Amino acid sequence: MGSVTVSRGSTTRYPNTVPSSTAFGWTLHRLTPPSRVFGANGLRTGPDGRVYIAQVTGSQVSALDIDAGTVEAISPKGGGIVGPDDVAFDDAGRLIATEVMNGRVSMLDGGVTRVLRDDVPSANGITVHRGRLFVGECRPGGRLLELDLAGGAPRVICENLPSPNAMEFGPDGLLYFPVMDANEIWRIDVDGDSGPQTVAGGLGVPDSVKFGPDGQIVSTQVFSGQVLQIDPQTGSQTLLAQLSPGLDNCTLVGDRLFVSNFTGEITEIGADGGVRTALPGGLNWPLDLAVGDDGALYVADGTFTYRLSTGSPGDKGEKEIAGMLFTPGYPGFLRGLTPAGPGQFLVTTANGDVARWRPATSETEVLASGFDQLYGVALAPDGAALAVEQGTGRVLAVRDGDTEILADGLDTPVGIAITPVGEVLVSESGAGRVVTVAGGRSRPLIEGLVQPQGLLVRDGTVYVVDAGSKEVIAVDLAEGTRSVIAAGLPVGAPTGVTPKPLLGMPPFSGPQGPFAGIAAGADGTLFVSADADGSVLALRPDKPRP
Repeated sequence: MGSVTVSRGSTTRYPNTVPSSTAFGWTLHRLTPPSRVFGANGLRTGPDGRVYIAQVTGSQVSALDIDAGTVEAISPKGGGIVGPDDVAFDDAGRLIATEVMNGRVSMLDGGVTRVLRDDVPSANGITVHRGRLFVGECRPGGRLLELDLAGGAPRVICENLPSPNAMEFGPDGLLYFPVMDANEIWRIDVDGDSGPQTVAGGLGVPDSVKFGPDGQIVSTQVFSGQVLQIDPQTGSQTLLAQLSPGLDNCTLVGDRLFVSNFTGEITEIGADGGVRTALPGGLNWPLDLAVGDDGALYVADGTFTYRLSTGSPGDKGEKEIAGMLFTPGYPGFLRGLTPAGPGQFLVTTANGDVARWRPATSETEVLASGFDQLYGVALAPDGAALAVEQGTGRVLAVRDGDTEILADGLDTPVGIAITPVGEVLVSESGAGRVVTVAGGRSRPLIEGLVQPQGLLVRDGTVYVVDAGSKEVIAVDLAEGTRSVIAAGLPVGAPTGVTPKPLLGMPPFSGPQGPFAGIAAGADGTLFVSADADGSVLALRPDKPRP
């Protein structure tokens, strides 16, 4: 077997020291570089001057040295903090995090995590002011709360808010917070009797508020990608920088301004409007993959779907956004993805929808909805959308507005594919096997796997991404022979790490989970979602298809 190191060292979030290897006749290279964090959400400057980064999908909090560029996991994946969306520090320097998907607020104290509250749905924005802890719920009808660090009952400051997000106290002692569904910034006297007041409106969907040393608001706009300075007295706006959509939060280190993006990129914005990449962005998961009719590779990455070029072996994959969460007409948090005709795809979403999506025109047609944790999707020969419903262990066929159950009772199904003769195959991750499903039943086809996820059928061969063994396995359908064509891949959780479940973030997303997908190009190249280190890999046969 040949050997190639695709993930090693401090430049990646995945601590893999084992070189990846390929079988004879295959070569492996990266289509995109690895990510150093699991996206970037809440930001806060710590007592040590480092920028602390909350990472929802990776259940990790990391600290970035803004000058050296080094990143240290303070609460790593698999640790006690689950799905952190924002962070703050109390007067003793202890880190406090909101766990948006689990509805919790937790404190990291001396390396030990303890839960302060577990009854704060969509807990998101957080700040400490004069020893007092304040938290907001980013959901329709959300609340602003003051939490008792000693464990007493929370105090409701106001409620029925349209999705409040990352907040901060101003020099005037009032609490300022963005309300995303209203596209405004509000403020409130946390000890007064009057309700919130509008500070500014007509924004680009604001999702954070901080204050500069001059007393002016600094706010990121998730939809427009703008970083705005806003006068808290007049509401007048000044554009500090135009960045890419997907901005999440900001923080100041002295008078230096840093902003985060869902991609994991941290950008410094200079006083003159210049920008510097303090931490490069990348992919968040990635999840399922599909090659479109245009020959490009489409990557479902949760809040974003990307279109990548897939040319020569040296091609690093020019990446462009095909759609994102706050784009009108986008289906939502994508999970499953498969081509379904010129310029369109069948998709499954983390909100439980099966849909037909046309990225070029940003149009989505929902075919069926209300399902429990959809994953893989495939196009049947008769045009039906076949989907895996992990929450119920079912395999579904959606056609003409009706849903048929092809099988149920499967143990954590993930991927789905169809053979040339029309057999439906499903990777049953919890049972460590691939099964065929028909007539309401399933039967084993490939056994002895660990955690099979991505599934592909091509030229009489089934290719399986086994996230547990960290391999791509090929099985000849006619002969039944099995071979490992790539091993030591950065897929699945690191050895010894058991990720905690991500319970979802209504109304944006249901429960989230991993999906190391696989797709094939016209020349036989296999593309694999390296979800562990946030990259896409290309496995190329030495003799490409003509």
